[in-house]
Amino acid sequence: MSLTLSLHTSPEVPVEADVLCHDRLNNLNESALPALTVFHGNEQVALGDFFKVQGNYNGELRIEGDLSKVKHIGSGMTGGKLTVIGDVGAHLGAGMSGGEIVIEGNTADWVASEMTGGRIIIKGNAGHMLGSSIRGSATGNTGGEIIVHGNVGNEAGQAMRNGLIVIGGNSEDLTGVNMLSGTIIVLGKMAIRNGAGMKRGSIISMHGAEEMLSTFTYACTYNPTYTRLYLEYIRDFGLQVDDAQLTGNYERWVGDSIELNRGEILIYKN
Repeated sequence: MSLTLSLHTSPEVPVEADVLCHDRLNNLNESALPALTVFHGNEQVALGDFFKVQGNYNGELRIEGDLSKVKHIGSGMTGGKLTVIGDVGAHLGAGMSGGEIVIEGNTADWVASEMTGGRIIIKGNAGHMLGSSIRGSATGNTGGEIIVHGNVGNEAGQAMRNGLIVIGGNSEDLTGVNMLSGTIIVLGKMAIRNGAGMKRGSIISMHGAEEMLSTFTYACTYNPTYTRLYLEYIRDFGLQVDDAQLTGNYERWVGDSIELNRGEILIYKN
């Protein structure tokens, strides 16, 4: 039997619950789990003060309830599977290096900051700073996959060095800002200042952007083979990809010229 946690008391202030990940739960039995320590504001309390615990951990964790005030779930995760039925607070999967997290709801800001491996699937919307660096750090994600079915906020993929971010809806301002390498795919529309300061990497948008920075230069219109491979892959996650997008042409814009000028933004042209 997999482990199930059900929220029975909504926290008044945010709860920091980095214990809710594979590495902290492994080898613990049902009686030991409620005694794990979490922070409720500035107070140390027991996990059982907020969650009902059922079953033993066998590599799979299921959490049910409105967790919008529960932060750091899955932080530092190296393996296992974690499923949340509900919304989730900030810093989900921060520093994650392995395993899979599935969210059947929306997430707050700072999802998967400085992720190095593993996969996060968000069935709803995500907040700002998706897959980004922590403030003051020069490098964001260096690996892993983030699949968002809905919309995301500002600065998705900020300073990412590697990995894949897929956004099924629209992205707000500064998508791929200061990007070092990696791939971001936006199946909706991007807002403004996309790729600002990017050195390398690829940003792909199916419905264009509200503006293109003047430091990006139009290069050509062509059908890149690698986009078809990516789009076929993400179809398996239930995202809407048209056949025409697999074989269609894309405008290629090169930038950011204030940096190395080796990044690219591809805009689908139907």
